[in-house]
Amino acid sequence: MAFKEHFEDDESPVSSSIVEFQDPEKRPACFKSTIQECLFILTATMSIGTSSFLYGICSVITASIGRGLNMTSAEITWISASSALTSGSLLLFFAKVADTFGRRSLLIFSTGAFAAFSLVTGFATNAIYLDTLLGVLGLWSAGAVPPAVGILGAAYERPSKRKNRAFACFSAGNPLGAILGTIFSGIAAHLFNWRASYYLLAIIYVVFFAVAIVTVPKTQRNTEPLSWETLKKFDLVGIFLSMAGIALFCSSLSIAGDAPHGWRTPYVLAMLVLGVVFIVSFVAWEGYCKYPMMPLRIWKDRNFSLINLIVMFGFMSFGTSSFWVSLFMQNVLRFSPLEVAVHLLPQAVVGILVNIIAGLVLHKVSNKLLMGIGSVAYFGASLLLALMRGDHVYWPFIAPSLALAVIGADLQFNVANMYVMSSLPPEKQSLGGGIFNTVTKICGAVGLAISSSVYNAESTSSAALQTSSRPYNMAFWFCAASAGLGICFVPFLTIGTQGHSTKESAAKGSVGVTSSATSDGQVEKINVPTEGKT
Repeated sequence: MAFKEHFEDDESPVSSSIVEFQDPEKRPACFKSTIQECLFILTATMSIGTSSFLYGICSVITASIGRGLNMTSAEITWISASSALTSGSLLLFFAKVADTFGRRSLLIFSTGAFAAFSLVTGFATNAIYLDTLLGVLGLWSAGAVPPAVGILGAAYERPSKRKNRAFACFSAGNPLGAILGTIFSGIAAHLFNWRASYYLLAIIYVVFFAVAIVTVPKTQRNTEPLSWETLKKFDLVGIFLSMAGIALFCSSLSIAGDAPHGWRTPYVLAMLVLGVVFIVSFVAWEGYCKYPMMPLRIWKDRNFSLINLIVMFGFMSFGTSSFWVSLFMQNVLRFSPLEVAVHLLPQAVVGILVNIIAGLVLHKVSNKLLMGIGSVAYFGASLLLALMRGDHVYWPFIAPSLALAVIGADLQFNVANMYVMSSLPPEKQSLGGGIFNTVTKICGAVGLAISSSVYNAESTSSAALQTSSRPYNMAFWFCAASAGLGICFVPFLTIGTQGHSTKESAAKGSVGVTSSATSDGQVEKINVPTEGKT
């Protein structure tokens, strides 16, 4: 069963897509030229990669920042966790804003704000200042992702090989953003200092802000005006419950290691319990609310639920291991930021190659198989890091681990993005992107929080930055366990190939028609009205 079937009874307006009915293999009508199309895809890729780019930049200079600002281990963890936390908490809210008031303006504004606050972050003088500003950067990252996903999904509405290629580039945003961020940050920190990394981030996104103004197409015919009636459709209670629950839950996991009595500290337990209560209350409220921020019926789609579970455990392993392997190279192997960047180059090369291959095989190879390969690659990558011993560990352990990790990330992101965006009607594109990216951001924050507790528990000294390998190895064992859980759900997937452009679907010329192949290779067509009930 596909997503669209769960939205048939929505009281939604007429489809807001203005994409012309045409051969899906041709350039979408919303683009005036192929150059505009390519530049927009690049802009969308950089938009979804905002948090990952920031994550990569921070990870390679984490040790330098920690020493420069005299940070505790919890404050060091929040360098990466703060942006993931705020981004994950607000993605669904901004998805609603994008679908209601307009995607194009939100994307352009959020990109510009991300550039401006990146510059301000470079002037941070203490830990609280820095972690707070990184949290603000996570907010603007949340504002950029849903509209980028929504516009791309509306532009490439029907399955096709062209859509496969576009989404292969787009899906590279998360894994390659982190890798390129580490490389650029290493170079900037080597030439100047860690603050230069944020200045460089600001320059990069100022360029893409300008490109976005020129290249982002209009794919919505109708948007809602800002009025009291419109605001009543915003799930303010759901927004509060989700933000409070996620923030309290992740914060309790992060600070437990530095708390006076660890997990027995009263305020840690209180935050943990309150976080769980708020999250459960959010789920219950979404089933009751007339205009829910996250309609629960979308989880009735078996493949969607399974794909999100698999990606959740896989990306928890990928994001967490990326953070700790960077710290391992800086503190145990004594690599400079530039040396860390150079040693991460193979991962960038492999990532680019995998995305190219994924774009060519999504419509030919079973996507269940691709998800399985990705999950096994994640597990192998974490296992190598957990088992590494000795002084010469880069080529036998770290290098193959980096390659396997990006293979897992790229394959799973390609499959997941294609499934979610091909199955949703045009007016729900930002919602789908918001849900999927919320999963990745929250699992990243949770993974860092749990692994930080493991790291602190296994530390052999009181120093925030450990120079022995054991704390890092134990954190990698957590990553391996997470990846292993993801493998367990793969056999239950029924998804086949994706991205078929059949003659019949092209002839119908309806935005309510999509097609995907089931696990037995048959093309399944789903016909859904483009208007809601009146």
